[in-house]
Amino acid sequence: MRRLGSTRGGGRTGRLTAAVACGAALAALTVPAAEARPLAQGGPAKASPGRAGVHWAVKDTGTPQIRFRGLAAVDRRTAWLAGTGGTVLRTTDGGTHWRNVSPPGASDLEFRDVTAFDARRAVVLAIGEGEASRVYRTDDGGATWTESFRNTDPKGFYDCLAFFDRRHGLALGDPVDGKFRILSTADGGRSWRVLPSDGMPPALDGEAGFAASGQCLVPAGPKDVWLATGGGAHARVLHSADRGLTWTAADTPIPAGDPAKGVFALAFRDRTHGIAVGGDYRPGRPSPASTAVTGDGGRTWRPAAAPPPAYRSGAAWLPHSRTAALAVGPTGTDLTTDGGRSWRTLDTGSYDTVACTPDLSCWAAGEQGRAARLER
Repeated sequence: MRRLGSTRGGGRTGRLTAAVACGAALAALTVPAAEARPLAQGGPAKASPGRAGVHWAVKDTGTPQIRFRGLAAVDRRTAWLAGTGGTVLRTTDGGTHWRNVSPPGASDLEFRDVTAFDARRAVVLAIGEGEASRVYRTDDGGATWTESFRNTDPKGFYDCLAFFDRRHGLALGDPVDGKFRILSTADGGRSWRVLPSDGMPPALDGEAGFAASGQCLVPAGPKDVWLATGGGAHARVLHSADRGLTWTAADTPIPAGDPAKGVFALAFRDRTHGIAVGGDYRPGRPSPASTAVTGDGGRTWRPAAAPPPAYRSGAAWLPHSRTAALAVGPTGTDLTTDGGRSWRTLDTGSYDTVACTPDLSCWAAGEQGRAARLER
C-alpha cells in the first residue's frame, strides 16, 4: 500500500521466571516521556537507558543511509534486517558485526519484510507496483539468492509476508479487483501461488495494507493468521483459520477514513489474544487511539484505556509473557504490562519494527540504519 516516505534459559520454568523478571525490569525502568533521552536526530543512534538499566543497546550497522522496516530476530545472537536500496544485513554475534548479504542487482528495490528460519535460511519481500513486488530466498546465509516470485500484475502491490512454520507461509497483497490478494507457499518460499479469492470479503473503498514494519500479516499456530488494514472507512483486521483460504473481517476502534490512517501492525501471543497498533503516520498528526486489544481471536476489538502518545508501526509480545508487550514507532517505544490495556513510554528514539525471540531477546530496527537489542 503506502510507501511511508519512500518508492519480525534452560527449561520451561526457567524461561517463565526469566520472562517475569524481564517484564518486571521493564516496568521498573518506565519513566515519563519528559525524562526519556531521545535518540540523536540526523546522526548515529544512541542508547537510552532507563533507571533499572534495561535499554535499547544500539548496534552499529554502518548503514546510516538505510531505513530498515524488515526485521527477523532468530535469537539473541542472530538477526536479519531488510531495508531500502535492496539492502539485507545479517548478524550472528548479537549485532557486534553486520554482514551485507543483499541480493545482487536489487539496489532499486524496497525490501520491507524478512522471515528467517535460522542463520542461513531467510526469505525477503520487496514491495511496489507491478514487478517491483518480488520475493527472494537464501539457503546459505545470503551468499546466494534465488528470486522465487515476481509480481506480473500491474495492479498488484505486496506489503508483507508471514510463515506458520519452515514450509508454509503467506504474503499479503493490496486489493485487486476489489479483494485482498494472498500468495501462498508450501515449500519454504521456493515457489508461490495466488490463492483463490472466493473466501475473501470485499475490500472497502480505499482499503489496503501498510508496508510499514513487516507486521501487517501475522500468524499464530499452524493455521491461524490475521491481516491489518487501513485507508478505508474503518480500520479492520481480517482473520483466517485455514491458512488464508477463507477470511472474516472485524472493525477496530483505531482511527481510519484517510489513506494515512489505520492498523499498521499486529501481534498475537496465541490464537486468542492480540494487539493492534497504528494511527496516523504523518509526522505531527495526533493519534489518540493508536492501539486496540482482542481476547477472542480478533472477532471484537477494544481500545486501550491509556494508549501510546502517538502513531506506532510495530509491536511484539515479550517472550513467554501473557501480559507484557512492546510497541514502537518514529517517536518512541512503549510498554504494556497488562495485556495492552495501558501503555507507558520507555524511550523516545525512532524505530519502525520490533521482534522478540524465545531465548528472551528483543530487537528493533528503523531509520538511519538503526538496529538495537534490548539489554540490561
